[in-house]
Amino acid sequence: MRNHSVVTEFILLGIPHTERMETMLFALFLSFYLFTLMGNLLILLAIVSSTRLHTPMYFFLCKLSVFDIFFPSVSSPKMLFYLSGNSRAISYAGCVSQLFFYHFLGCTECFLYTVMAYDRFVAICYPLRYTVIVSHRVCAILATGTSFFGCIQATFLTTLTFQLPYCGPNEVDYYFCDIPVMLKLACADTSTLEMVGFISVGLMPLSCFLLILTSYTRIVYSILQIRSAEGRHRAFSTCSAHLTAILLFYMPVVLIYLQPTPSPWLNATVQVLNNLVTPMLNPLIYSLRNKEVKSSLRKVLHQFGFLPEQL
Repeated sequence: MRNHSVVTEFILLGIPHTERMETMLFALFLSFYLFTLMGNLLILLAIVSSTRLHTPMYFFLCKLSVFDIFFPSVSSPKMLFYLSGNSRAISYAGCVSQLFFYHFLGCTECFLYTVMAYDRFVAICYPLRYTVIVSHRVCAILATGTSFFGCIQATFLTTLTFQLPYCGPNEVDYYFCDIPVMLKLACADTSTLEMVGFISVGLMPLSCFLLILTSYTRIVYSILQIRSAEGRHRAFSTCSAHLTAILLFYMPVVLIYLQPTPSPWLNATVQVLNNLVTPMLNPLIYSLRNKEVKSSLRKVLHQFGFLPEQL
């Protein structure tokens, strides 16, 4: 019997059509990565240090910040490592880990955005029953559920991809191990698995997006029933940050996984934006339009000596 399991490592070729741009890309991506880590850590500190922010909405935002720290950390360290002139090789186990954690964190964020939309729906449509419906116990169940179902989805996709034999070539025409590029390297017919993967990757975000759309349809209807202009403005202001973050999260997913004719360069560009820029922008989106978060951030920055006391 011929042994198909001959590939022990893969070579990451990086972003297509970016030869001789390694130094510039390294500086750019490193700055994005550092700003992402710093911004999300500040949001975490602001929420944890302020008792006023110990509410379900900020609990879910706290979890989002944690995942926005880990999500770019799946692919960015290795990418920065080889952009600085080091080896582009990644072990078979490392490739499996990259693919699993990328989809685990991505799927969990997808479910988390859905839960956050439900939280806003209850807060605006049923304000008097909000603390009863979204209790601490319910928050814990929802938060655990997002990670649990994200893990199931990621396990399914990873198993689907790496049950195939990889017997060469081992050059991954991308900057990290993802499903479309890995299937191209398999030494077997992948047409059926591509269809199953396409349905799985497409169905989950679509289901979440429809639930979010349903929540926000009800939210908009309830906001329009508010008589005072100030009340409508406050409600819209609360939801606008979440809607902006949702659009930034879902647009790259649609462009990468649901386009009929994939373009490697476009995919890589969009995925870099999804992996680095969106997690970097989320702290800005959620803090700039939120007075409570801004106030808590000022206190945190003052404690660390970054702001004078009068601010």
